[in-house]
Amino acid sequence: MSNISGVFTGGAEAYGKFLEVFIDGHWWVVGDALENVGKTTKRLLVNAYPFIYGGSGSTGLRGSSPEVSGFAKPCKDIEKRFKD
Repeated sequence: MSNISGVFTGGAEAYGKFLEVFIDGHWWVVGDALENVGKTTKRLLVNAYPFIYGGSGSTGLRGSSPEVSGFAKPCKDIEKRFKD
């Protein structure tokens, strides 16, 4: 125990390395989380306001009506649908 300063500097060095890894890890996690929040927000905004962010408002809905697309035309009366 004649060189007590080595214990203090060794402990301080170990604490500094631990703190560096701890802070670096937190920056990594927080950075990833913020990046995912940003991507999700952008995706939600494109879905909510497609005419602002490069799309048009109703292109995904074109032809979805049975009258326009020609599908799902009723051929039975309502009473007969429930009796079959």
